[in-house]
Amino acid sequence: MIRVGILGAAGYTGGELIRLLLNHPDAEIVFANSESQAGLPVSSVHEGLVGDTDLRFTDQLPFSEVDVVFFCFGHGKSEAFLREHDIPASVKIIDLAQDFRLRGDHDYVYGLPEINKTDICQASHVANPGCFATAIQLALLPAAYLNLLKEDVSVNAITGSTGAGQKPGPTTHFSWRSDNMSIYKPFQHQHVAEIRQSLRQVQGYLDADIDFIPYRGPFARGIFCTAVVRTPAPIEDVVEAYEDFYRDAAFTHYSHEPIDLKQVVGTNKALVHCEKHGQKLLITSVIDNLLKGASGQAVQNMNLMFGLDEKTGLQLKAIAF
Repeated sequence: MIRVGILGAAGYTGGELIRLLLNHPDAEIVFANSESQAGLPVSSVHEGLVGDTDLRFTDQLPFSEVDVVFFCFGHGKSEAFLREHDIPASVKIIDLAQDFRLRGDHDYVYGLPEINKTDICQASHVANPGCFATAIQLALLPAAYLNLLKEDVSVNAITGSTGAGQKPGPTTHFSWRSDNMSIYKPFQHQHVAEIRQSLRQVQGYLDADIDFIPYRGPFARGIFCTAVVRTPAPIEDVVEAYEDFYRDAAFTHYSHEPIDLKQVVGTNKALVHCEKHGQKLLITSVIDNLLKGASGQAVQNMNLMFGLDEKTGLQLKAIAF
C-alpha cells in the first residue's frame, strides 16, 4: 500500500483527494493535516464523506510514516513550507500549487502525463498543472505538434466556482454567482506561463501570444474551453493528428461530435473536439477542474510515480443528468 499524507486537507482539492484515496485499492491515508481543523472529523468539513471514514484532521506532520505527500496549499505556500520543514528524501511530493510548475532551480517534473509521462514515472517531485492550464494545453498541444501555432491564439475558458477555492469571497457567494458571469485577469492569468512552456516543449518554439480570457461561471465545477487557431491545414489532417496524439492517453480523448461539460464533470477525463470554419480552427476542450484539473490528475501522477496503472482508483463515471 502507498502510505499518503495530505497537507492543506480542509480545502476543496484536499477533500477531493481524500474522497479518491479512500476508494483507491493501493493507497492508505496516514494523515490529513489542517491546523485550523485539527481534531475534527474529516467529514465535518467534507460532508460528502459522512459514513465513509473515521479519519480526523491533525496538526501533526509524521513524514517518516508516509511514502508520498500531497501539498494542497494556496499558491506560494509550498516553497515557504519546504524552507521551514525537512521532508525525508525517500518521501515523494506532489504539489498542487503553482510554486514549481515553471522550470527553474528545482527538480520538480511538470505533471501533465500527456507529454511528460516518462519523466513523471521517474520523478520524486511533481508539480501538478493548473486547472485552466490543463484544459487549454490539452486543446492546443496537438496543434503545436503540427506546428500550427504561428499566429496569436484566442482562448476563452469558463470555470466553476470551486476553482476559486473553499474560502468564501465576493465572487463565490451563491447570490452573486448564480445566473451571473464575469471575466477576471484578462490576458494576464498566472497559468499562461505554464501553458506557453508546454506548447514550446512540443512545437519547439512559440512566438505567438496566447490571448486568454478567463470567465467565472454560474456552476460549481468544470471548465469549458474554446481556442481559435488560424491555419490553412485541412480539418481531416488536424483530426487525424489529434486522434494520434491522444491515442495512448489514459484520460484524454478526441470526440468527433461536439462536447459539453456534463460529459466530464465528476470524472478525470478530458474531451477535445475540433472543427474548421474557413481558415479558423475552433478547438473545444472540457475537464472537471477539481479532478483532471487538480486532485484527479494528482492521483494519476501518484500512480505513475509508484509504477501503477495510471487509471487505478480513477475509473469515475460522469453524471449526465
